[in-house]
Amino acid sequence: MRDKREFFNMLDDIDGKDVSEYGRLVGDFDFSRFVLKITQIPAESTRRPALFIVRVPQIIAGFPPHLFDMPVRRTALEDLLTRKVADQIELVAQYDQSGVSQRHLSIAVPGQKILPRTSLLVTDEYVEARMYIQLPHRDNRINGQQVKDIFFDHLAQIVTGSLIYCNLNQQEVEEFVNGMEDADQIRQVLPTRGWVGFAAEGSLLSRYGNTDYPDYDQVDTLRVADDIAAEVEVPNAGTVKGVGIPSGITLILGDDYSGRIQLIRALAAGIYNHVPGDGRERVISVPDIVHVAAEPGRSVQKVNMSAFVRKHQRADVSEFSTEEADPCSSQVAATLEAIEVGARALLFDESDSAASFLSRDSRLDALLPQRGANVVPLAARARRLADELGVSIVVAGTASVAEFIPIADTILRVDNHTVYDLTNEAKSIDAGQLAGSDSADSDVVYEQNRWIVPSSIEPSKGTRDQFIEAESIDLLRFGNSVVGLQDVTQLADRHQTSTIGLILYYAKLRYMDEGRPMREIMDLIDRDLGTEGLECLSRDLRGDLARPRRYEIAAALNRLPSLRISHIE
Repeated sequence: MRDKREFFNMLDDIDGKDVSEYGRLVGDFDFSRFVLKITQIPAESTRRPALFIVRVPQIIAGFPPHLFDMPVRRTALEDLLTRKVADQIELVAQYDQSGVSQRHLSIAVPGQKILPRTSLLVTDEYVEARMYIQLPHRDNRINGQQVKDIFFDHLAQIVTGSLIYCNLNQQEVEEFVNGMEDADQIRQVLPTRGWVGFAAEGSLLSRYGNTDYPDYDQVDTLRVADDIAAEVEVPNAGTVKGVGIPSGITLILGDDYSGRIQLIRALAAGIYNHVPGDGRERVISVPDIVHVAAEPGRSVQKVNMSAFVRKHQRADVSEFSTEEADPCSSQVAATLEAIEVGARALLFDESDSAASFLSRDSRLDALLPQRGANVVPLAARARRLADELGVSIVVAGTASVAEFIPIADTILRVDNHTVYDLTNEAKSIDAGQLAGSDSADSDVVYEQNRWIVPSSIEPSKGTRDQFIEAESIDLLRFGNSVVGLQDVTQLADRHQTSTIGLILYYAKLRYMDEGRPMREIMDLIDRDLGTEGLECLSRDLRGDLARPRRYEIAAALNRLPSLRISHIE
C-alpha cells in the first residue's frame, strides 16, 4: 500500500494538468490514522462527485464492541456516525466572499428516521465512511492546492471529529444506540401483547405528511387515560408507559384537531426508529403495517377489485386497469396491493381517504338500496379481512366511520391529545341504524394472482442502459417513466426512493427473465437484501443507498406507468 507522501507527490505531479489525470489517484493510500481507498474516478467526476472511502482501523477508532454487537445497535451506531461525518463536513465547508458555500465533500445525510444505509460501515476491524468528493478544477485543469486542502486538512479534521470514539460525546453515543435498542424491544413485544402498535405517553406527535419538522404552533404531547395505560419493559430505559393499539379491528374516534390525525401518522412512521429528541422515539408499529390513502390520478394495472366494487363505468372490476384512477378505486387498489405483498395491518384515516370507500350510511338504504350500490365499503368487508386473512385494520375519523362501531373489537377516542377507551360506551349505542356487517353477496373477499410482464420494466433512456434518479422523496425517474409517490406516506427519505429504482432494475435483471407473481418477486428481493445487503444492487460501491420495505417497493412498481400484468388467475 502506498503512503500519504506518495499521494502528496502525485498531487504535485498532476497539478495544472487536464482533469483526466485524476485517474492516477486510484488505489489505496495509508494516511497513518486512516486508509484512503479510491476505487475509481469516473470521467465525469468534474461534473458530479466521485466516491471516496475512508477506513479507520478499530485500533485507532476505538469503538467498544458492545455498541455494535447486535444488528439493531450496529445500525444505530452507523447512523449516528454518518450524522457526525455530515456535521464535520459542514464545519470544513468554505465560503466565498458572497457567502456561497464551496463545499467539496458530502455524505448521504439521514433524516429523522434510522435506516440501514451504505454511507457508513462499522465492523470489528474498522469503521468505513463513504463520502463523495467534488474534485476541484479550473478550466478543466487540476487545482492541486485545493485537492491537498481536501485530502490533507479537511479529511483529517472529519476523521478526528467523527470517527474516533474518544473524541465524541460518549454519553450521547450510548444514549443514541440504547434508544434504538429500546425501540426495537418494544417492536418485538407487540405481537406477544396482541398489538399492532404502541404509543408512549409523552410522545410528541405533531409531524405532517412526509416532512420531518415539528409544527411549533402545536406541541401537545400524547396522554393516556389510566384505565387503558399499559407498560412495556425495555433494556435501557426501564418501564415505558403508553397505549397499545390492538390487532383485529380498531376504531379511533376524534375530530381533525383532537390529535387523532397526528396519532395515525405517527403510527405509520412507527415502522422506523427515530433519532433522540424527535418526539416519536417510542411510537412503534409492527414492520408490516401499511398506511393506505386515496390517490386520485394514479395508474392501476389489472387489480381484481370485485370484492369492493361491483361495477365501474370505465373498466372490468375483475381486471381493473386505468391510467388515472378516481379516489375510491385508487384506495381500493392500494388496499389490495398491500395485502397482495403481505401486509398484516392496514391504517386508514378519513382525512386522506375516499368517504365512499370507508363506509356507507345505512340510513340511505331506502333511497339507495344496497343491492344497487356499486361500491362495497371497507366497513362491510373489514370483519372478513380480519377473520379470514388475519389482516388487522385501524380506522380513524369522525364523520364517516360510524359504520365500524358494530364490527370493531376496540374503540378508542382521542380528545385534546389524550387517548380513552370508548368500546363499552360505543357498543351500547343503538346499532339499529348502523350496518357494520358484510352484507355484500361475494364469497371472495380477496383474490390476486398478478404476473408481471418483464418487458414492461424498462429502465433505459436514450443511449443509457439505465436512467434511475430520485428528484425528491416522492418522485422517481425510471427510464422514460416518472413514478409519483406523493401518497406513499411511509417512505423515509430520497435515498430510499432512489434505492427503490435500483431494486426494480435489479429485479428485472435477476428475476424477470420470465413472468412472476408480484409477491414472489418481493419475497426474492427481501431474501437477497437480507443475506447480501444493499451492496447486491450495484456493481460499484455506493454510499447513498437506504433500505426500503417491500411495501414501498411494490407501491412504486404498481405506480410505474409502463407496468403491464400478463394475467389474473
